[in-house]
Parts: sequence; structure tokens; C-alpha cells
Amino acid sequence: MLNISKSFAGVRALEDVSIRCKPGRVHGLVGENGAGKSTLMKILAGAYKADAGEIVYKGEQRAGATAGEVIDSGISIIYQELALVAQMSVAENIFLGREPQRGFGVLDLRSLHERAAKLTERLGISLDTRTPVSELTVAQRQLVEIAKALSQNADLIVMDEPSAILAGSELDQLFRIISSLVEQGVTIIYISHRLDEVFRIADEVTVLKDGELVATRPIDQLDRATLVELMVGRPLDEIFPQTDHEQGELVLVAEHISTDTILADASLELYAGEILGVAGMVGAGRTELARALFGADPLTSGSISLVGDKGASWSNPAQAIDAGLVLVPEDRKLHGLFTSLSVRVNVTLPILSRLTRFGVVDSQAEDAIVEAAKARLSIVMASADQEAQYLSGGNQQKVVLAKWLETHPAVVILDEPTRGVDVGAKFEIYKLMRQLNDRGIAIVMISSELPEVIGMSDRILVMNDGRIVGEVAQAEATEAGVIELATMAGSRAERI
Repeated sequence: MLNISKSFAGVRALEDVSIRCKPGRVHGLVGENGAGKSTLMKILAGAYKADAGEIVYKGEQRAGATAGEVIDSGISIIYQELALVAQMSVAENIFLGREPQRGFGVLDLRSLHERAAKLTERLGISLDTRTPVSELTVAQRQLVEIAKALSQNADLIVMDEPSAILAGSELDQLFRIISSLVEQGVTIIYISHRLDEVFRIADEVTVLKDGELVATRPIDQLDRATLVELMVGRPLDEIFPQTDHEQGELVLVAEHISTDTILADASLELYAGEILGVAGMVGAGRTELARALFGADPLTSGSISLVGDKGASWSNPAQAIDAGLVLVPEDRKLHGLFTSLSVRVNVTLPILSRLTRFGVVDSQAEDAIVEAAKARLSIVMASADQEAQYLSGGNQQKVVLAKWLETHPAVVILDEPTRGVDVGAKFEIYKLMRQLNDRGIAIVMISSELPEVIGMSDRILVMNDGRIVGEVAQAEATEAGVIELATMAGSRAERI
């Protein structure tokens, strides 16, 4: 892609950007949210037409090609939001719109499943092609998307944040498949905010910032600090921000709590001004623990309560919020925001009763709260009336945080607080967490990124199969030690 430029309504999204990918290589594409990565890839996919520049693929000019022509040429894009039909089978999704047929347009089911099975075999995965997609895990659905790309004879596959919802063995499987595809001569463009992954699998990296090309370098000529500086345009201290706060009073106690989910017999204590990290593999029960603490999943046994001046117990989210406990959920779009409503509505919704007199909302007070939140959290938005769906991932997360902070909580539960957030916004969220600590607010942080858990937590709880199997002090924590606890049998788990 040579000298690509693109504007929307007079706003320049890309300016003279070039990217060159070599056959059978993994090319990382990184940059903060709004850097232009998605726009560039949508131009490659034929969804957008560039204002200037050219695309050369396998020696042929491809600029101006339609989406269908791009697919036919051997280019496939797997977006972060997977495009599958849940009610249809694995095989039907792989060949959707290109189903093998017999005479008179009759679907050839035998051929459909045979061809789908060959593709899953090529990927080295065991998957019943007759299984409805609705019954698959998220990781398996992603593999179906890769199989679909291969069914289109793709020589170039773009993966947009493929690991955002994966961890542990599922992530390892994705990387094994990428390595296998590369060995078969397939080229991968890998877009990710997780820089550890970029260093793990990429051969070279292109960095975009504010719609412009910053650099393209072989991965062995970069280190993490240099790559971060290229992305954000300024030196960024890679060490997670620390404060000299001391552990405060006991603020929350959960004793032997279980739910109808995987969560079983979990106990914990939380102190004012600390960050309690929760680590574990996907499916270990981390989110279930968060939902139980928040009252979203009813307890089948055990108890949860705040202690001290805010002493209270609860059995549902509304009571939890009134008591002083809030949850920033894992899926901010589904559970954290009304995406089609304005930033103003999202921020003030939990405190609407406080802003209302005789059924009328005090709009001036509302505006003041939103402006204060914008300044405090550095929320980038066109106006308070902008719909939340049009904000970047990092700014959406800040809006969720802003709305809950207006309730003046004693405890904040953060489930994957930086998922899908660029490195600059991550650092801002980390700083905000430390500011909350300084104010005496206790935080429970669930994260699949072990460097994040170890770097930000004062203590770390490790979960496995729905149980808390160990506690690690921050000073003693290592990635290897946490992983060992997270993967060992419950009877062998120990408290460190």
C-alpha cells in the first residue's frame, strides 16, 4: 500500500501512509486508537476507497477493487467483532454464500462438511463441522473465521485484535496456527494493543500515529520501550505507576461464597486503598467472582459485606451500588454503556435522582458533572451529546469509570480494565487507579495480562476451576509462579 491518503468530511484520517508486507511473514500493525489502523485495513479490504495512493498485490494494481474482488484476489480480513451466524453450523459459516451445490441449486451437504473438515484439519484443530456456532467458545469461533479465510484461498490474512478475548492455552493455540499458516506461505497482518504478542510473533512492525506513518522496522531492531515511544510520540515510563500508599482498614469481607456458576467456596478480604489483583486462565471463574461480589449472580452459600462506617450487605446490584460497590464489566459495550445514547446520559444515569427535582433534570448540573469528568479522566469527545458508540475503546472505558465514580464508591471492581485499549490510554487508566488508591478507594482488578496484574496489584489472588487456589504478595509475584498456581490441580494449590 503506497502513499495512501483518506479524509472523512474534511478530516484527514490517513496522510501518505505506506506499508509493505512480505510473503510468509507476520507484519505487526500498531498504534493508539485513532491512529488510522482500521481505516487503512478497510481501504485494503475494499470497504473504503482511498483519496490518493495505490495498492499493489502480487505485482498487480488493486486500488479501487470492490470488497468481493479483494476476497477473490486472496485477501481476507478477520475483524475483532466476529461475523458469524450463531444458528448455523461450523461448515455453513465457513462457506456461507459459497456453498457447494448439486444440480438445480441443491445444497451438497456431504461435500460441504468434507471440505470444512479438510480446512479444520489444515489448522490442526478438532472441531465437529456440524456443531452450531452458538455452542462454540469464543476461541473456537475465531478459528472458524480463520477457516473461512482459508476457504477463500487467502494468501494474506489480516487479524484485527485476535487475542483481545483469549488467554492461556487458547492464545497459544492461536499462535501455533499463525506459525503453521506462515510455514504454508500465508502472510499475516497482525493488529494488537498487546505488545508482548507483537514481539512474540511479528517479523516486522509498522507504527501509525494520527493517520501518519511513524516507522516500519524489523522486530529485532526494537525493544518495548522504543516501540511504545514510537506509538505515543513521547517517552513513556514503562514501569506501572506506584504510590507510597499504605494499606488501610478492612473494607470488604467475602466468606465461602458460591453461586450456580463455576464459583465455589471463595473467600477474600479487601482493604481500603489497595489493588487486589485476580489472575487465572480463561474460564477459571474470575468474572463469576466479580459478578458474585456485585450481586449480579445470587449466592447459593456464603456472605459478602462491607465493614466499618459503610457496613452493609446486599443481594442485587442496586443494593450493592447503594452500599458503595460498583463493577466496571468485562464487556463495556454490552454491559457497561448504552452505546446509542450520549456521553452525558451515560455518565449521569446512576445519579439521576440526585439531579432531578419534581421530575425535571437539572441540565446545568449535568453539564458540570460531565465537564468535570472529561477533565479528570482526559475523555476525548466531540461534545457531551456525542453518542458513546462513536468514542474510541479507551474513551468508552473512561466513560464507564466516570459514571461509577460519580456514585462515590468505597470499592471498585475492574474486570479487564484495559482490554482493547491502546498503550497511552492504558497508562492514563493506571494513573487513575493509583489516584483512587490515594483517596482510600479499594480496587479489585481482574486481568488476563499478567504484567498488568503483577505491576499494579498489592496482592494477587489466583483462581483455577472456580476456586481461589492461592494468594501471592506483589513483591514475590512472578509470571511463572502465577501461571503455575493457575494451572495446577486444586489439591496441590498453596498459599504463598
